[in-house]
Order: sequence, then structure tokens, then C-alpha cells
Amino acid sequence: MTMRPASGRTDPRAQRPLKPQRPLKPQRPLKPMTAERLEKAAYHYLERFASSSGNLKRVLEGKIRRRNDDFAPLSAEQAGWIDDLVEKCIRLELIDDEAYARARVNGLRRQGKSSRAIRQWLKSRFIPDDLIEQAIEEADAAGSFLMGDTDDDLHPDAEAALTHARKKRLGPWRRSDKEKPDREPEDRKAMLNRRNREVASFARAGFSFDLAQKIIDSPDQETARSRLLGEPSFHEDLE
Repeated sequence: MTMRPASGRTDPRAQRPLKPQRPLKPQRPLKPMTAERLEKAAYHYLERFASSSGNLKRVLEGKIRRRNDDFAPLSAEQAGWIDDLVEKCIRLELIDDEAYARARVNGLRRQGKSSRAIRQWLKSRFIPDDLIEQAIEEADAAGSFLMGDTDDDLHPDAEAALTHARKKRLGPWRRSDKEKPDREPEDRKAMLNRRNREVASFARAGFSFDLAQKIIDSPDQETARSRLLGEPSFHEDLE
């Protein structure tokens, strides 16, 4: 039955014939993986992305399995291709796990990530635990991730938490009522819901509840920073 609009006139769109759909072209079967094709795939990947040796192995394993019959596991020969290729990339300095870990720690610190979140991220890229701890210690000691000069001795995780608050507009960095003059004042329930959302944001970034509470409940940015200074018990909780 033809649908009619409220005016009583026939909707011209309902009378348009449907366009016939074009048949899908059959996909070409992938060519079997060879050592030469795998090497080209590795170089192409490294041209686009920085990678650790473990992550490159994972990527290459996936490329091989997609070309194996029924997504079959790697054969001993195929696993040997990957090992030889990763060793070659290391010799050519195309991958360097230490440099990769240091660069990622600095980048993640600038994003406002906690040590806990950084460890999880690097483990997902198959960086060994000893290299992870070394990279975090070196970056925190050098302070190379800090944006601008700081006169205080703030724990790196606390510094990252303040960066997270600034980027996400949380606590004293949230938008004030002056920036939104048309917004009605929040009632007690709305304020509690907002506070819970902000605490959850810190938790997802790997920060403790105590740290989140100190920042969120600060009346201004200077107070938030000063509350995180000189508290040994607070620093112990961050480790």
C-alpha cells in the first residue's frame, strides 16, 4: 500500500523504482606467503609505523595466517622466516626496543598517562618488563616529557594526572559557569554525577582514587598542584 503524507498527496519518493544492485565481484584469492613477500610487507609496515620487535612479530604472524589455508597456524619454516626477518631489521636498526620504549613513555606521559597505564600499553607491544621499567625510570629522571619549566619537585605520576585533568577539563580545569552563562546552576545530584564521571576518567587513565579526589576537589589549579607536593604516602600509593 502506498504511504500518503498528511496533506493527502502521494509521496513521490514512494513511487521511485529501486535501483538494481550490482553483483559483488568475487575476491581474488591471496597468493601464498613467501619469505620475499613477507620481507616486503615488513618494510612497508615499518615505513608507516614505529614498532617493537615483539609487535612486528605479531603483525607478520597475522599476515602469514591470513594467507594460510583455513587460517592455519604457522609452520616451522614460516616461524623461521619471521625470526630471521626480525633479526635483520634489528641489525639494520629499523627496530630498537629500547629507543621505542623511551619514545613511547615520553609520548604517553605528555598525554597524561599514569605509570600503570604506560606499563600496560608497552606490555601490549611485547616490550620486556626490564626495558619498560628502565624506560620509565630514565624518562621520569630526565623529565623530558614535561611541558615547560616547573619549579617544584612533583612526582611524575602526579604531573601526568594534572596533564590529564587539563586535557580532559576536569576539576579546576573544567568549564566554569562564566564560560556558559546560559547554563542553569547544577543541583546537588548533577554535581555528584559529574564528580563520579571525573573520578572514573582518572581511574581509566590508571590513577588512584586519592589522586583524583585531591585534584577534583581543588578550588583552583594552583591548589591542585600544591596538594600533590610533599606527601610520601601519596607517592607510595602511585607505585
